[in-house]
Amino acid sequence: MTVTLGPLALPAQLLVTFATIILGSAIGNRVAARSGVKAEGSLWLIIAGAILVARIVFVARYWPLYAEEPWRLPDLRDGGLAPIAGFAAAIVIGAILAWRRAEQRAAILTALCAGIFIWIGGSGLIHATTGRHALPEVMLTDLDGRAVPLSAFAGKPMVVNLWASWCPPCRREMPALGKAQREASDLTFVFVNQGEDSAKVRAYLKAEGLPLRNVVLDPGGALAKAAGAPGLPTTLFVDADGILVDKRMGEVSSATLAEHLAVLRSKR
Repeated sequence: MTVTLGPLALPAQLLVTFATIILGSAIGNRVAARSGVKAEGSLWLIIAGAILVARIVFVARYWPLYAEEPWRLPDLRDGGLAPIAGFAAAIVIGAILAWRRAEQRAAILTALCAGIFIWIGGSGLIHATTGRHALPEVMLTDLDGRAVPLSAFAGKPMVVNLWASWCPPCRREMPALGKAQREASDLTFVFVNQGEDSAKVRAYLKAEGLPLRNVVLDPGGALAKAAGAPGLPTTLFVDADGILVDKRMGEVSSATLAEHLAVLRSKR
């Protein structure tokens, strides 16, 4: 689920995270101001500690993958966080600060409660409004010019990547997707190029040394429109019954891809 704000299309869960941080801290600061104290430093300490712990736990969970790409360790753009660990850290840090800084106690505890309420409420709203949708039937074209329906790849859970060679994040994530295709025999990967011809796609794959299977063309971007993909790259995760169970807008790292594949496999 994504929310479009002008030229930007942001994952709804990311907006819930922003709302949790911004509104939770704003409410805490308001309570502090009414008491004539300042709690902004304490609240940002809680936020920073929660994000750090959430990142460390996520990295530890997928450490073998990060060991292969250590430059991704500080890169939070892929959303690699463990939210439960982050909230646990926020509660522990907040409790310690509330105990040691009695004058800020009401503000800290109010901010924590507000943040937890906003996160749970926002996440619940996303879950309630995101129904089960079948992957749209779209006619595509293979690199030899033959018409291929998307349903031709059905039978196993599918990972459908919408990409283009001119898109930098598409290019950056392609090695991780190619590696997963080679290793995950229980899944079908389909690479649906958006708006380019077969000559350009073949030239790109050859230049990058990417031996991908199931590369098809979508000249008019019909699949992106039907699947509600507002930008590239977008990756669709589809169960064996053809139901869209997960969608990732933006670049995936090996670790975040592994996280989404675990969700896909759990839907069997």
